Amino acid sequence: MLGRERVELKSPAQFTAMRRAGLVVADMLDAVAAAVAPGVSTAELDAVARSVLAAAGATSSFLGYHGFPAVICVSVNNEVVHGIPGPRRLAGGDLVSVDAGAIVDGWHGDAARTVACGGVAEELAALSAATEAAMWAGVAAARVGGRLYDIGAAVEDEAARHGSYGVVEEYVGHGIGTAMHMPPQVPNYRPRSGHGPRLVAGMALAIEPMLTLGSRHTDVLDDDWTVVTADGLCAAHWEHTVALTSEGPWVLTERDGGAARLGRLGVPTPASVR
Repeated sequence: MLGRERVELKSPAQFTAMRRAGLVVADMLDAVAAAVAPGVSTAELDAVARSVLAAAGATSSFLGYHGFPAVICVSVNNEVVHGIPGPRRLAGGDLVSVDAGAIVDGWHGDAARTVACGGVAEELAALSAATEAAMWAGVAAARVGGRLYDIGAAVEDEAARHGSYGVVEEYVGHGIGTAMHMPPQVPNYRPRSGHGPRLVAGMALAIEPMLTLGSRHTDVLDDDWTVVTADGLCAAHWEHTVALTSEGPWVLTERDGGAARLGRLGVPTPASVR
C-alpha cells in the first residue's frame, strides 16, 4: 500500500522485463520521429509504429484502450494529447507530439516526445525544450525516500525557469507495470497542499509534463479523445517510464537508462545501466 492506494511494487527481475517493453517504445518513437516530414499523414506515422511493434513481437498498450483506434497518439500544434492518427497531413513548421506504448510479456512501457516537422518557430522549439527539461527535472526528483509531490514541484519549477508557460493540470502521469495506468497519479505541478506519499523502491512511474504557450486550460474535441488548448496556442508533451531503485531512477524508455541526462543533473543511476 502507498497512502490509501494499492501500488504495484516490482522486483529487479520485473524491472528488467519492463525494460524490454521500454526499449520497444524507444524504437517506436525513433522510427516515428524519423518519419515526421511535411506531407506525411498522421495515419502513416501510426503505420510506422505498428511495423515496429510487429517486428518486436510486442503488442500495443493503446490499441483498443477504451476503444482507442491506433497504436500511437499524434497531437499537432494546439493538440495537447490523445490525438487520433488519421488523414491529416503534416506541414512544415508543425509541432508534433507522439505518445507510444508497448506490452512485452505482460509488462508495459509508455513514453512520448515532441518532434519538429521541418523548421519550427523559435518559440515552439523553446516550448518543446522547456517541456523536455521539465520532464527530466521530474525524473530527477523520482528518488527513493522522497515524496510523490516532489516530482510535480520539480516539473513546475523547471518550467518556470524557462519562461511563462502553462502547465496542464487535468492530465497527469501515473503508475505503470502490469497495466498502463495504475496508481498513483503523478501530478505535473505542485499540489496546493501536502507532500504526497513516500517514494519507495519497486515503484514504476510514467512522468509526463505537458506545457503550453498560453493558458493551462484544455478542452476535448467531439471525437472524445483529442485534448486541445482552450486558447488555441501550441502545446508540447514529453514522457518517460521510470523505475525507482535504491541506486537511483532507471529510465526504462531511454536507451542509456537516463544515465547521461541524469548525470548532468548530479543524479545517480543504477550501476548496471551506466
